[in-house]
Amino acid sequence: MKNTLILENLNCAHCAGKIEQAIAGTDGYEKVSFNFATKELRFESEKKNPAAEIQQICDSIEDGVTVKETAVKEKKKLKTEHVLLIIALALGVAALVFHLAVHNEFADIAVFALSLSATVLAGWKVFVKGFKNLIKFRIEETVLMSVAVIAAFILGEYVEGAMVTLLFTVGELIEDFAVDASRRDIEKLSQIRPDTAIILHHGHEEEVAAESVQVGTTIVVKPHARIPIDGVVVEGSSTVDNAALTGESIPVAVSENDEVLSGGINGDSLIKIRTTKAFGESTAARILQMVEDAAAQKGRSEKLISRFAAVYTPIMVGLAVLIAVVPPIFGFGTFGQWIYNALVVLVASCPCAIVISVPLAYFSGIGAASRQGVLIKGGKYLEALAASKNFVFDKTGTLTTGSLKVAKTVSLSDYTEDEILSLAAAVEEYSSHPIARAICREAKAADVHLDNFSETAGRGTSANYNGKTLFCGSYRDKVPSNAADCNVFLTLDGELIGAIQVADTVRRESAEVITQLKSLGIQNTVMLTGDSKTAAKAVAAEVGVDSCKAELLPADKLSAVKSLSGGVCFVGDGINDAPVLTASDCGIAMGLGSEAAIEAADAVLSSGTLHALPKAVKTARRTMRTIRTNIIFALAVKAAVIILACLGLAAIWMSVIADTGVCVICVLYTARLLKVKK
Repeated sequence: MKNTLILENLNCAHCAGKIEQAIAGTDGYEKVSFNFATKELRFESEKKNPAAEIQQICDSIEDGVTVKETAVKEKKKLKTEHVLLIIALALGVAALVFHLAVHNEFADIAVFALSLSATVLAGWKVFVKGFKNLIKFRIEETVLMSVAVIAAFILGEYVEGAMVTLLFTVGELIEDFAVDASRRDIEKLSQIRPDTAIILHHGHEEEVAAESVQVGTTIVVKPHARIPIDGVVVEGSSTVDNAALTGESIPVAVSENDEVLSGGINGDSLIKIRTTKAFGESTAARILQMVEDAAAQKGRSEKLISRFAAVYTPIMVGLAVLIAVVPPIFGFGTFGQWIYNALVVLVASCPCAIVISVPLAYFSGIGAASRQGVLIKGGKYLEALAASKNFVFDKTGTLTTGSLKVAKTVSLSDYTEDEILSLAAAVEEYSSHPIARAICREAKAADVHLDNFSETAGRGTSANYNGKTLFCGSYRDKVPSNAADCNVFLTLDGELIGAIQVADTVRRESAEVITQLKSLGIQNTVMLTGDSKTAAKAVAAEVGVDSCKAELLPADKLSAVKSLSGGVCFVGDGINDAPVLTASDCGIAMGLGSEAAIEAADAVLSSGTLHALPKAVKTARRTMRTIRTNIIFALAVKAAVIILACLGLAAIWMSVIADTGVCVICVLYTARLLKVKK
């Protein structure tokens, strides 16, 4: 059974990883995944009360974590610890003033008293937590901070001990604020799915839980309200803003019998909708589910950081021990000096900045892409999208609309082109073939009398026209050069009298999107299709792809994709594209239509158009640049402080900056990813 719990007050990503591993290693829990960005813990378990056991696991690793069934929004208020911190800051400043300005016996006592008071008031939670972790033999930053502050007081550095405590506590406060701010931005995604709906009950409006609304129920959507469930308009007309779903900024006009998607914002008029899907299967719910599930598909960088942290921390502890012991043994200073330097190394080396910022960056990037109309199913697909050098497109329904139209009519007799088209429409009147329907839509009405209609699958249709056989369909003999690109032929008693080219309609944005991808440095754009070579070449030339391959079976498409090197993104829409979507590094499905294609795809263009594709590439690359920048910046600052500590030139306050300060900067830098233009 699938379960979802909320882990409140868990702002340490390193501890979050340990909790996730501990739960995954406990019997009875499978597919465990904790999303640090949304605080959601997901797992499968048949246990009746897993929350109680998970609470025990959390308590054994991180104090203060609360396991809840649902997230609870707390009102902002000035907490007691914040008041104590303000008092501690005042006492700390007073201690610093006395230390610098007054030099007598009374001043020394005052400095000690003020520093100790400031330290206890600001850092009591840190010291309590550090003591508990020490008892559990878990060496982490609270233990290191506690030891460092106590050592500073023993060495007589009262003001430094107080200032380090204040700096660390303020940094932790800012770090929590920065993480919570990022989380709030991410949580805004959930606003696209209203929790309630207004139904008509005995002629009166009644607001109910959206998940309780049955398919076929008529709901009322008032002006400027979000549509809670997919459906069809049965009364009224308005405009719907689908920007949150598809990234398209222009509202769409809707009226009776038009389909509307949940998550869209109604315009100025009230409309009534007959629901066509259940709440959990509607578009907004599916989008949210995809974004939330993306956390389970962790990127290579995220996995690498987890492994890195597991190895990095023991190495740094070993280095600190060597720094504390080796130099004084060989006569380079006292043990007190080098123990102090070792504490600086331990505090500075804490990997929190990297461990927090990397998963936040992935989720922020996925959230930003979803707001642009691209649903990416995980960090590893975000990486693939950013790194791909080949973009491969299906033709029908992807680069083209999938809607056939008459592109060309050729007369090969005394009949005019309009007459050829009218005759073809007359003989195709009763055919349901898409090509026949396209010809009938295009032809002008004509007074043509036919009888004895017949249709041969794969060949065409025929009828009796003025005592002769009029046939419309394929033609196996040689045709004139001016009709070589036609695919429908009209004969009268076997004599070729005209030809028609019925072609797919190229999407208006296709050529522009291909141009934008090339400007982003995409090395190779390819079109694959099962259509004829003539039709394929025409579309390829119009949209500007580098190459095209035609008359392919699904297996041929699969082979073509596998033959490419340098990372491949495949964009397709149909069920027959599912194998290729799965085989590519990042398979992208067009729209929320085909269930098979969406299931097989790694990303979805929710608008059903190509407009958002270049934006998604930019967002993916921006995310990966942010991750690399954070890692390099954090490691560089930490390395600098550690080197200075090894030389005896660093103070503990520097290590606090290298730990908490760097973490705050990385989180704030990561938060930029959500500030994207749709």
